[in-house]
Amino acid sequence: MATCFIAHATIAWALDTAKKMGVKMAMFWPSAVAAFALSLTDAKITDHNGVPLKSGMIKISPKLPAMSTDEFIWSVPGDPIRRKILFGYISCAKKTLKICNWLLCSSFYELEPLACDSIPNVLPIGPLLWINRPGKAAASLWPEDSTCLKWLDKQPSQSVIYVAFGSIAIFSRCQFEEVALGLELAGRPFLWVVRPSLLDGSVIKYPDGFLERVPNQGMIIEWAPQEQVLAHRAVACFLSHCGWNSTIEGLSSAVPFLCWPYFADQFLISSYICDFWKVGLGLKQEANGNISRHEIKRNLDQLLSDSGIRENGLQIKEMAGKSLIERESSRKNFEIFIDQLKCII
Repeated sequence: MATCFIAHATIAWALDTAKKMGVKMAMFWPSAVAAFALSLTDAKITDHNGVPLKSGMIKISPKLPAMSTDEFIWSVPGDPIRRKILFGYISCAKKTLKICNWLLCSSFYELEPLACDSIPNVLPIGPLLWINRPGKAAASLWPEDSTCLKWLDKQPSQSVIYVAFGSIAIFSRCQFEEVALGLELAGRPFLWVVRPSLLDGSVIKYPDGFLERVPNQGMIIEWAPQEQVLAHRAVACFLSHCGWNSTIEGLSSAVPFLCWPYFADQFLISSYICDFWKVGLGLKQEANGNISRHEIKRNLDQLLSDSGIRENGLQIKEMAGKSLIERESSRKNFEIFIDQLKCII
């Protein structure tokens, strides 16, 4: 007979079964602890579909920094249907938290102390990285192109711009071309992950002459062994969508971020990267909603010349590694969880 149910937050409703059975329950939250903490307010700040009742900066918790209404973790610009679905997931997870014995998170206390202190029964047990499991292959949505690691071996230390936007982000053709031309304009080595579905309803097509001009400057692949890439000595920075897994992987390797959030929790995470942890920079859109090649180049130049950002990153990397060793925060939290499970068997 089962003695404990563990469910991902997106299927938190499954824990209703555990409640009926009278067994212990743990919910796994896949994003930043702050993202969940800032969703726990009972204040009336949105309508029933998750639309903010007012725009601007709001203070949800005295323990946490103010946030923009654009950073709600169910935010999906231009897609009210997906926003409503995400808002439903979060609402369900909030209700389930009240009956859970534990909330497990892939974070670590030293990274988010204020957020961790604001949620009862939270157990940050991260960073949960595949690279910490020797001989184990990470799960992947697409076949990983490991030839990029040999290419990285040939590049100077801290020289390569790594570009990856996750598995969901979609670009218009115009924006895709600006990314390509921005990387070319930057004049630095780049490793760019271009999955087949990155372009909005179109076959991947690069700007005229682009591929002929950059064969010695960059490498383009469909999917990367990302943890290994970010841990490589040649990587200088990460142009990222700021998904939580990517963020934790980058933080654990002290890689500076150039932030390009797409939807949901990525806006809040981007804000934390730039304004709270100070390990990256953001990008500004033009009036047409696109980010120009010149904005990309300008911020890459600024990011790679900022020694303060790199120093902040090294401090977080050290904290991340330390949290997993014996008697430290994440290791202790995991052992607490296991010990409490043993008591109910």
